[in-house]
Amino acid sequence: MRLPNLKALLGSLLLFLLAVFPDHAIAHHRPRFTAGPWKQSHATFYEGGSGTFGGACGYHDVVQEGYGLETVALSNALFNNGQSCGACYDIKCVDQPQWCKPGNPILHVTATNNCPPNWNQASDNGGWCNPPREHFDIAKPVFLNIAEYKAGIIPIEYRRVSCQKKGGIRFTITGNPYFNEVLVWNVAGVGDVVSVQVKGHDKLKWTMMKRMWGQRWVTDAKLVGESLTFRVLASDKRYSTSWHIAPKNWQFGQTFEGKNFR
Repeated sequence: MRLPNLKALLGSLLLFLLAVFPDHAIAHHRPRFTAGPWKQSHATFYEGGSGTFGGACGYHDVVQEGYGLETVALSNALFNNGQSCGACYDIKCVDQPQWCKPGNPILHVTATNNCPPNWNQASDNGGWCNPPREHFDIAKPVFLNIAEYKAGIIPIEYRRVSCQKKGGIRFTITGNPYFNEVLVWNVAGVGDVVSVQVKGHDKLKWTMMKRMWGQRWVTDAKLVGESLTFRVLASDKRYSTSWHIAPKNWQFGQTFEGKNFR
């Protein structure tokens, strides 16, 4: 075989491997997500419960879905139109010994909600989540872990950290045969999701899903009757592909467990 033909054959083989095993190829070249630098900001707290703390991200119940009450609502500057849902942060109260807990303990939280702007109040006087402020509105039950409620608003230091999860990525399928909706949750590593693709075993080829809101993804492609594979791309450009995790006879309302990021 001539050398040019051999190079072309090897090139085609490489493209095939990248298409079939992108999570392995990307993982080899991209390191695992590590904690970012500490930054300064402010935090408040808000009322709610396990069924409401995941509102803007589309989570049904943050406790049942493994996030616990250690959750936070992000201002628009951090929320990024829902892409930051699932991201994890370390937060500690600083510079206010009268309100901060002794020793400045670190609170590990997951972004599960949005703190919307309040245009009726100034950014430095009640409109804490107004752009361009990077603000954290912490679930009230866990705010007490780092500061006293009487403080109202506290100065903090925060950093983005890797998410530690038990088990694999979960895919909850709802909707109907003409409008399929998938909630993606329990994502480890960087925690957030940039894109989701789905593929069947028969007629359904790789199909890009659209973000409806938060971590709810939709498609009008025909999924019923197909054994489903999901491919998730995180913001650190790493892929995770969960092959044939939903059998051909899957039903709406079911949740399936796939491969997580390491």
